[in-house]
Amino acid sequence: MAQLLRVHNFSVSSDGIAAGENQSLERPFGDADPRELFAWAGATASWPNRTEPGGSRGLDDYFTRDFARNIGAEIMGRNKFGPQRGPWHDHEWRGWWGDEPPFHTPVFVMTHHERPSFTLSDTTFHFVAGDPAAVLAQAREAAQGRDVRLGGGVTTIRQFLDADLVDTLHVAVSPVKLGSGLRLWESPDELLDRFHLDVVPSPSGVTHHLFWRR
Repeated sequence: MAQLLRVHNFSVSSDGIAAGENQSLERPFGDADPRELFAWAGATASWPNRTEPGGSRGLDDYFTRDFARNIGAEIMGRNKFGPQRGPWHDHEWRGWWGDEPPFHTPVFVMTHHERPSFTLSDTTFHFVAGDPAAVLAQAREAAQGRDVRLGGGVTTIRQFLDADLVDTLHVAVSPVKLGSGLRLWESPDELLDRFHLDVVPSPSGVTHHLFWRR
C-alpha cells in the first residue's frame, strides 16, 4: 500500500487563516489566538495536553485520536519549529514543546539553514534543505512504510499543495473570523480540481473538511 502524505487536524478560521503575522517567542501563532482555532480539539477527551479527566467524545474526539494513526514521520516548516529567522544563532532552542515533543517519530524541519540533528525523548529532529519532493523522499524513507504527516505551517502546506504532493487533508474550520494573517485558502473550492471533498459539521461548531486525491 502506498505511503500517504497527510495533513491532519490543521485548524483555520472561517476566512481561511491558520496563523497571524508577527510571530514571536511569546506568541507562536503571531497575532492570532490559538485558543480560538484549537478549542474544538482541546475540549476532547483525547487531547494530549489534558490535565483533568473528562472531555468530549464523538466526532471531534475521533479526529484528535486519529492524529498519530499510522504516522511514521512528520514534515514541518521552520516557523512551526521556532521563531528564529536566518542562520541559527541559538542551538539551545529545541522547539516549542519541551523535553517530550508530541510527534514520537522523526521530524524533518525544512530550512535554508541546516543544523545538526538532535533527539528529545522518542522524537529526532532533522534540519533539511531541498524542494518539497526531496524532503518528502527523506521522510518516506524514515517512516519505514508508514504515512508521513505534513504538520504545517500554512506556507509549508501551500508549498506541498502547489507541488501536487498531498494525498489527504483534514482541515478543521472554526467559526471565528481573523481578518488577516497567513491564509490557507480564500475558499476550499480552490482545491476541488485535484481533490474530492466531504464537509462534516460537528456539534462543537467546527466544520471538518476532508479532502482526498481524485
